[in-house]
Amino acid sequence: MSNSRITWLTPGDPDGAFPPLEMALSEPEGLLAAGGDLGTERLLYAYRHAIFPWYEDGQPLLWWSPDPRCVMQSGDLHVSRRLRRELRKGTAEVRFNTVFGEIIRACAAPRRSLQGTWITSQMIAAYERLFDEGWAHSIEVWRENELIGGLYGLAIGRAFFGASMCSGEPNASKVALLALSRYLHRGEFELLDCQVASQHLLDLGATLMPRRQFAALLERLCDPPKAFENWPSDPITASGLMQ
Repeated sequence: MSNSRITWLTPGDPDGAFPPLEMALSEPEGLLAAGGDLGTERLLYAYRHAIFPWYEDGQPLLWWSPDPRCVMQSGDLHVSRRLRRELRKGTAEVRFNTVFGEIIRACAAPRRSLQGTWITSQMIAAYERLFDEGWAHSIEVWRENELIGGLYGLAIGRAFFGASMCSGEPNASKVALLALSRYLHRGEFELLDCQVASQHLLDLGATLMPRRQFAALLERLCDPPKAFENWPSDPITASGLMQ
């Protein structure tokens, strides 16, 4: 990483101190700035303007805006026949915002496919604060009162910004994503930001959107930048997701 081409932020900088998105590096792809802090106002500003934090322990706080952006919109999610069969006969259920701290820590746990984690203790503290303030949310998959997977992210206006998913059983994170997609179909969210493309997300139906188009869409969806509160208080059965 070349420091000479990076904009460095300080905790005292205003929330809008990020450079224009066009200044993001092509190598590494999308790196826009470093430093600053994970305060609520800065994080909300960043997400609303197509920027997100992503770094590991031992690195400075890094801010990214890749081009293109990996997203899901209404009708994009692909549910395989096999998963449909499992859902119809399954005993899992989905709950919302009951154990946010457990979900984010499960997402931060070591994985065989990855070395280290970007969900640092600093990030956990920041997102738990966002949860307490009504911005961050968890979609949780349970079986017989045991947490088996889920996802978490931020909801601002009519956009949901997915942060990470976890699965203790096969397909658990897909069930959580399917539950979230219900809100896309209902029109409560118009966009699910998946941040960085992976083959797994593309296989599920995610698509790539040019960064300029994505940023322009966020200007509309996140104005006004209000929290989303219309989550169900009762669990939803896995079979109920197919109705």
